[in-house]
Amino acid sequence: MPTTTLNGVDRAALSATLDAVREKPALAQVSFTLNSAWSSGCHQRSQTGEMRQNGEIVAGRESRYVLESDEPAALLGTDKAPNPGEYVLQALAGCYAVTYATNAAMRGIELSSLKLELEVDFDLQGFFDLDGSVRPGAQQVRVNVHAESPNASSEQLRALTDAVRRRSPIGDTLANPVDVVTTLVETSR
Repeated sequence: MPTTTLNGVDRAALSATLDAVREKPALAQVSFTLNSAWSSGCHQRSQTGEMRQNGEIVAGRESRYVLESDEPAALLGTDKAPNPGEYVLQALAGCYAVTYATNAAMRGIELSSLKLELEVDFDLQGFFDLDGSVRPGAQQVRVNVHAESPNASSEQLRALTDAVRRRSPIGDTLANPVDVVTTLVETSR
């Protein structure tokens, strides 16, 4: 019996998921949650929360993951954890890996190796409000991709890489404006 798994992706499950979303597009609506508490200085600790699909809590997802962030000493932190900029790169790397594996499986491309080198640049003049013309966010994100396949040509890997660049949810989030709603929830004293 031939295997339906390619690049660690169950192609039968992928096909079933695609069919389910085509039949009921509301299933494509997914939300993730995270709760965070500041510790001290630049250090904070978060825990993942519930996941919702089509407005409903996904009952089978019970795992909770703890994430911490800090800054290097050179940036006023205590270097207890990765900094938020490194988490941005990790989020993009993780999303690219998922998008590569899934899109390659959809195209019948076997990946024998996928390595990503990522860099992000910030200008702290924006963060410290020293220069109003400098935005506090990332100035540029660069990704070098090393993808190998025993059954795909260089042209097919370039097309796959372009599809990943266009289809990555985190890549799209970084490349395009997103409405970030921030609300102070006052607690009674």
